[in-house]
Amino acid sequence: MKLWQGRFATPIAADADAFNESLSFDKKLYKADITASLAHSEMLARCNVISNEDKTAIHQGLKEILAEIESGKLIIQGQEDIHSFVENELVSRIGEAGKRLHTARSRNDQVATDFRLYVRESAKEIVNLLKNLIATLVDIAQKHVNNVMPGYTHLRKAQPINCAQYFNAYSEMFLRDAQRFLDALKRIDVMPLGSGALAGTSYPIDREITRELLNFKAVSQNSLDAVSDRDFVAEYLFACSLVVAHLSRLCEDTILYTSTEFGFWEMPDAYSTGSSIMPQKKNPDISELVRGKTGRVYGHLMAILTTIKGVPLAYNKDFQEDKEGLFDAEKTVKDCIAIYTSMLQQITLNVKRMEKAAAEDFTCATDVADYLAKHGVPFRTAHGVVGKIVRYCLNENKTLESMTLEEYREHSEVFQADVLTVVKAKNSANARESVGGSSRQSAKAGIKSIKARLKKLTY
Repeated sequence: MKLWQGRFATPIAADADAFNESLSFDKKLYKADITASLAHSEMLARCNVISNEDKTAIHQGLKEILAEIESGKLIIQGQEDIHSFVENELVSRIGEAGKRLHTARSRNDQVATDFRLYVRESAKEIVNLLKNLIATLVDIAQKHVNNVMPGYTHLRKAQPINCAQYFNAYSEMFLRDAQRFLDALKRIDVMPLGSGALAGTSYPIDREITRELLNFKAVSQNSLDAVSDRDFVAEYLFACSLVVAHLSRLCEDTILYTSTEFGFWEMPDAYSTGSSIMPQKKNPDISELVRGKTGRVYGHLMAILTTIKGVPLAYNKDFQEDKEGLFDAEKTVKDCIAIYTSMLQQITLNVKRMEKAAAEDFTCATDVADYLAKHGVPFRTAHGVVGKIVRYCLNENKTLESMTLEEYREHSEVFQADVLTVVKAKNSANARESVGGSSRQSAKAGIKSIKARLKKLTY
């Protein structure tokens, strides 16, 4: 039976019922719905709105329903939504007492509360997954803090960098992502229950009791806003979108660096696939799939933004569209973080190949210009001198490292013998000791800082 059926002379049409239902996806909220109902009925009893006997019967019935759902004995089916399913199941078990559960509550504030409870726990789960990913990146950084690799701008070799600094960069991104979810929790963790359909309730309830029982940080301050606020869904999806954006960047690097052309990393066989026609192929399908799923999560963010943009106060059925996208984005993001963490734990770095590449293509040219500037030559002048040196090397098939001191001095008498050490890749990276720079010491300090902030990622 529909909870709202009394007003209607004929039952809802079968096709309208199918179009209207949400049980097929909102059944994921069964635990949140029962948890909120337990708290609501406890508050009603404390405020003498229902009797303690009715509360006891309601609690016993709800706990039995929860246990049977989780054991698989009770199948969620046959109702309009999860809220109707739980209430009708309760009434069928305990009778009249079950009908009192919905006192001083509407499905509008009930749905909003259940969904916030669910999203709150989901955000915490994603933070934990991100912490595992960051810890994996830190482990790789620590193993390679003595190695260098080429850093790129415009996908062209730019300067030598410390390998640890590279992995620290992604740790910084994912730290921000985790912090973003934790910050969003401040706005997710607000309880709408007690707002009624839109105008509040005339029953003598105490929302603080319910808030405390459900461990919400705050109670909503406007009932119109509370039942129709889906900002928290958009914010959650925005945080998810940035997670996959950062993962997608790492995917792109992985695809490039594991290619034959780069050869910096070796993809584990267990996380690679082959070709049905080309027996030699070892394809980075995991990275490509994660990169591809980024657009899927972005789509869910745009969908909820589009949904909420034109909805008048207060609740409207449009808001039923808030869940499927979030559930799909949640699974997608969790799966992507987990699979990439597992894959990174087995990836290997070709240190010799990276260090050789770090020394090629005049990556120390800036160091030569800096050398001149440190000896009194204006940097713009120094830049021009080194540009001519690079052109000379290209014409003579030389590298900065293979040039003699005499050749350097032909371009500027400022050069001394120590310039020959400046053009070594490791020396170049280690010279950059500024905070966050590419020196070994800076990279080690970065690891220490990341570890300290990782410990503070709590909710």
